[in-house]
Amino acid sequence: MKFIAGFLFSVLTSYCLAQSNVSIIPKPLSLQMETGFYVINAKSTIGIDINNKALQQAAKFLSAAIQQVSGIGLKLTSNNSSAIQLVFSNTVKEVEGYELGIHSTGIIIKAKTKAGLIYGIQSLLQTLPQIRTNASIQVPCMQVIDYPRFKWRGMHLDVSRHFFGPEVIKEYINLMAAYKMNVFHWHLVDDQGWRIEIKKYPALTNIGAWRVDQTNKVWGDRPQAKPNETPTYGGFYTQAQLKEIVAYAQSLNITIVPEIEMPGHAAAAIASYPELSCTQKPQLPLTGGNYTNVSSNYCAGNDQVISFLQDILTEVMAIFPAEYLHIGGDEVDKAAWKICAKCQAKMKQEGLKDENELQSYFIKKIEKFLVAHHKKMIGWDEILEGGLAPEASVMSWRGEAGGIEAAKMKHSVVMTPGSPCYFDNYQAGPEGEPLAIGGFNTLKKVYDYEPIPKELNSQEAAFVLGAQGNLWTEFISTTEQLEYMVLPRMLALSEVLWTPSNNKNFTDFNNRLQYHFRGFEQKGLHYCAGNFSVAINPISSNGKLNVSLSSEILNAQIHYTIDGSEPTNQSPLFSQPIAISSSAQLRAVTTLNNQVMSKQSAKQDFVMHQAIGTAVNYTTPYSKYYPADGSNTLTDGVRGTFTIGKNWHGFSEKILIATIDLGSAKLVKTIALGCLQKYRDWIFLPQSVNFEASTDGLNFTAISTVKNPIDINAKEIMHAFEAVFAPTNIRFIRVTATNNLCPSGHPGAGKPAWIFADELIVK
Repeated sequence: MKFIAGFLFSVLTSYCLAQSNVSIIPKPLSLQMETGFYVINAKSTIGIDINNKALQQAAKFLSAAIQQVSGIGLKLTSNNSSAIQLVFSNTVKEVEGYELGIHSTGIIIKAKTKAGLIYGIQSLLQTLPQIRTNASIQVPCMQVIDYPRFKWRGMHLDVSRHFFGPEVIKEYINLMAAYKMNVFHWHLVDDQGWRIEIKKYPALTNIGAWRVDQTNKVWGDRPQAKPNETPTYGGFYTQAQLKEIVAYAQSLNITIVPEIEMPGHAAAAIASYPELSCTQKPQLPLTGGNYTNVSSNYCAGNDQVISFLQDILTEVMAIFPAEYLHIGGDEVDKAAWKICAKCQAKMKQEGLKDENELQSYFIKKIEKFLVAHHKKMIGWDEILEGGLAPEASVMSWRGEAGGIEAAKMKHSVVMTPGSPCYFDNYQAGPEGEPLAIGGFNTLKKVYDYEPIPKELNSQEAAFVLGAQGNLWTEFISTTEQLEYMVLPRMLALSEVLWTPSNNKNFTDFNNRLQYHFRGFEQKGLHYCAGNFSVAINPISSNGKLNVSLSSEILNAQIHYTIDGSEPTNQSPLFSQPIAISSSAQLRAVTTLNNQVMSKQSAKQDFVMHQAIGTAVNYTTPYSKYYPADGSNTLTDGVRGTFTIGKNWHGFSEKILIATIDLGSAKLVKTIALGCLQKYRDWIFLPQSVNFEASTDGLNFTAISTVKNPIDINAKEIMHAFEAVFAPTNIRFIRVTATNNLCPSGHPGAGKPAWIFADELIVK
């Protein structure tokens, strides 16, 4: 990524000289095309109130961008007759709104604030050619009236897992600004690296910012550092660099919200100052995802920790003028607190009933400090546990449940659920794609997101500030991959957050996106051209199974086979739902202009059996984070793949107990439960699966208990636990799968593993 100094930044927009179909992203509230063009040439000037500094900055920004494209340097004048005018006007009602008028005689941009002017300029820039022309520019005439739907239009970046230098951060800000995003959530500290200079505690960057270089290994497979190894990977930002970046972001209407993690994800700080943990034992900075015998939480019962964090936050607040400060608060393993004398004494002293309330006590202390310094605290949705701090805002990442709960409590909320707002997840494939952490958030999935949950009424919905996309970097170590994972999903999210939902259309967005793709290519930016894999959508009901196929790609065709063979452009063309009447493997590819575009064919195994379409009753509910295709996932005839976000019901710290009713007594001789093991994701095959049968649904008889035959350390495997028995008339079937524990040597050693199940097969 190339850094362009000052206000000038990558325009990254649709380009086509005098294009008649304007491709502005995000889509404006109102855009009316008019006949004719305005020609920007060497005689054009930018007229402003020359004494207004905000107008001067906006005009210089526009002039520099036009010069980048055309070589024409436009002079700033105070002449009201200038052909291009930037005007502050109270007729524009919305704070971030603007009006852009392009006429054959000139251009005028009106706004209430500098933010609105910059957004109007961004829209104007998206009508200019991307390639330097060294010639006059024709701009199509139009009238635009525009303002955003949401206040918080955010992007996040984790620089702890992988450090990115100041020039990359500025270019990330440029990308955000080009598409009218306005909040940069900067994840500056975590277990694997402390990236912000704190003058009072120099060890945080002298020690905590550096780790042994294991970048040649997958994150979860990296061995821990040894005392004789030299830490060479890392880096940090000086306070001077941070202040300069903050000012740069402000010039582009972007507020930087820093995140200082607490009370968990503190391993880097504890490596620097061991006395901050419950054990107070020295430890080395983490190299990756192996947490064995590592302290990653601050000691919540130690008042010295609160003082330490207040000192840090004092320096942070002096750098970042943002209204909000993010304190993390997620994924706190409270096991250490349960056996810590100081934590238990603090709980007794404060009358706290459990460790959740201890976490709430800790966070409320921090919030009181921030409020006293005129800051608002925001944290991940775990800060709800034990009681939400009085004025805290919630960032909902574990689905939307935390955000819904907070909004109903009249607390401000930013929606950023893992699905679809985690941009470290795969966006295509995943076959043929760069290695990612998992998940599957395609461009269309992002574009279709609605930040206001249906569970909220209009008064509660007002507490939803907006949403943001998150980019965690365990699997992103280069600038090229950072670009690839953000582009073009950030553009889809920008339209979600700016454009009224009833004005959105994915096909229209996709058409406009093509111009931006060409702009990316001209700038040498890496991006995902699209999810060329085929979406396979099974529908099972009343014992019948039909399959629909779809592609996100414009003008694509889909060819398929159902015998497991590799499809070509000569295979059957999908035109209507496909009936599946027997067990089969369906494969499908996307074609454009009669050329196969899919890197690999999408494939799905279907198994026909006697339980297809029957209702599944769970004694303990499956995780809301892994709902698959709904409550009947175990009987839809669809087998899972190694993509864990599809076709699998997940159970955490609970045994799986499921009962089905076949509707009438049927002759059965085999029952099998399909399960998954994915070591890296804490998913392990159950210890055993118990099968029971009944004719009345009340009295069950044991059929068989099938123990796990697979090595607990196997990295990735799918296995069906199968009971085979003499043919028996059965109506009701109950299956019980018992959790395993994560094995020794695993980051979660000794903790309950996830159970993932895809199908209960009855034959």
